[in-house]
Amino acid sequence: MEHRATEPSILSAALATVSAAEIEASRSILVREGLLGESTHVSYFGLDEQDKRELLAGTVSARRFRAMLVDMTSGASHDVIVVPGEDRVASARQLDPEVDGQVPVVLVEFSLVEQIVHKDERWLEAMRKRGLTDLSTLRVNPLSAGVLALSETGRRIQRCFTFVQSTPNDLGWAHPVDGVTVMVDVVSHEVLEVLDYVNLPVPQEDGNFHDPTWVNQPDRPGIKPIEITQPEGPSFTIGDDNVIDWLGWKLQVGFDQREGLVVHNVSINDAGVQRPVLYRASIAEMMVPYGDPSPQRWFQNFFDCGEYLLGGFANSLELGCDCVGDITYLDAVVADAAGHARVIPQAICIHEEDTGILWKHTDNWNGSSDSRRNRRLVVSFFVTVGNYDYGFYWYFSLDGSIELEVKATGIVFTSSYPNQGYEFASELAPGLGAPYHQHLFSARLDMMVDGSVNAVDELEAVLVPRGDRNPTGTGFTQSVTRLKTESDAQRLADNARNRVWLVSNPGVKNRLGGDVGYVLYPEGKPVLLADSESDIYKRATFSTKHLWVTPYEPGELYPAGDFVNMHSGGSGLPAWTAADRNVDSTDIVLWHTFGLTHFPRIEDWPIMPVDSSGFVLKPHGFFGRNPTLDIPESSSDHCAPGHHDGHAHHQEVQESE
Repeated sequence: MEHRATEPSILSAALATVSAAEIEASRSILVREGLLGESTHVSYFGLDEQDKRELLAGTVSARRFRAMLVDMTSGASHDVIVVPGEDRVASARQLDPEVDGQVPVVLVEFSLVEQIVHKDERWLEAMRKRGLTDLSTLRVNPLSAGVLALSETGRRIQRCFTFVQSTPNDLGWAHPVDGVTVMVDVVSHEVLEVLDYVNLPVPQEDGNFHDPTWVNQPDRPGIKPIEITQPEGPSFTIGDDNVIDWLGWKLQVGFDQREGLVVHNVSINDAGVQRPVLYRASIAEMMVPYGDPSPQRWFQNFFDCGEYLLGGFANSLELGCDCVGDITYLDAVVADAAGHARVIPQAICIHEEDTGILWKHTDNWNGSSDSRRNRRLVVSFFVTVGNYDYGFYWYFSLDGSIELEVKATGIVFTSSYPNQGYEFASELAPGLGAPYHQHLFSARLDMMVDGSVNAVDELEAVLVPRGDRNPTGTGFTQSVTRLKTESDAQRLADNARNRVWLVSNPGVKNRLGGDVGYVLYPEGKPVLLADSESDIYKRATFSTKHLWVTPYEPGELYPAGDFVNMHSGGSGLPAWTAADRNVDSTDIVLWHTFGLTHFPRIEDWPIMPVDSSGFVLKPHGFFGRNPTLDIPESSSDHCAPGHHDGHAHHQEVQESE
């Protein structure tokens, strides 16, 4: 059965970022229906995207929105679908926290725990034992609780550490009160437990990098200005619903309170035809597991998307500081705790970057010497989640490649350093430790390589055994293995074999008769470093493989499940893939785990220089030849005259020798 294609403008309107008007209209309906009252907090609000099969077939329905709500008086949580265009609630389900887990953390919990803990005699005694009596200097840091004991299930809990902030300008992360963990029920306002495991000295050295008097050294001399200018303006345009058109690329930029930046409908022009590559791409989860198994911090594992709603912590970016050059900014709109619209000004940065040589050759036979410079479109945003700051940068290049780079900076999570040679942490300053940890990201890539029917092959370098096929022993080749089912498609990277994954369209051939495709190049760094029977392994099973492939289902959005907060595990990818569905020549989604394994250095303190991680998607047989032959020569005055005469220059060099 043939379907008519949806007009691009209709499709982009259906997927546009949530507007302030839609948030306010939805809030009114939730209040009217008794779902949002004075004690209820909006944990999450976002677009409930319509099934892409309906959209691409031309059937467009009224926009639906998903709200996750928690009553901080009763603890009751609801998962609600509201349709403001039809003035109705489509569904409302009350969660069973013992089965479903809890909705993400709400902002009031951050301030609430300190008020509760400061009144608890057990915690006060633990502080007095350490000579800490000035409550105004003791910051209580709430942390997601992870898996609860049977006696604690059903409660909404934060586990808390304490830090000393000696003055309002002091960096509290420099002074952890290690050895004490407090468990707080944020609904009943009870301190359930104070674990005073070990009395470790509070590190005394400050880390106030933000205070010039503390840094106490002059600016580095000799730094001259770098000016980035585009006198004729950028090469991109931004249309309705944030659709970007840039040198053959088209893509729609969206924003979600949980995932942050979302990219839709990515396509590239090839000889006048706009060919799709990706339907939707985002960071669907981000998890930071810590490797110190001591009793006071074994639980320390943070799901920054599923527990904390990463997108809601987006920074407002500043020209000249966060972004340099000819910059276009887009605002983001999210819901606040009361369900009203909150605008994050200049949350998304869009610009072009020169990235060096695109291609170059000096030919000794025909005398030609040509080069072209590369550039890329950059779409980015930055978030601050607790101590860490993360930048997410999507790059679209002239050669058809797509790259995601995540930049991690900010403050490492600190502890006391128990003793020299402690095997689970680094020492950063006298007595100050930083537990070993990982930053693991799950990119959800809803592929659409020249259409919705795609397949995945694993490509590897293979040494051919010496014999009739390889008599000299120098031959090697590439193996191609089709990943046919979900169980086949749970894969680890292997850089020793140059293992990559080719996403192809079996129904579209290139000019040489092969399937058109794009290759996912993984970095191949470690996945989750935790025992398979551990709680975190069960909650974050997605992070135990570099690649998962699933058939498209509109409700399968988050690799650790919808409700990660205080969930016992098993949701998301492990639950879906248990059916072992077909992923060969169908509508597929790639889930790619990548990230950093961080053994902190002295140089990472008191603020961490950027460390980065990511992946690349490159065309592989997608085009008929190099797609950048139409890129003009650079017109800069800095390009020396006569640079084409490479053969003559080569001859001169030979003669001079």
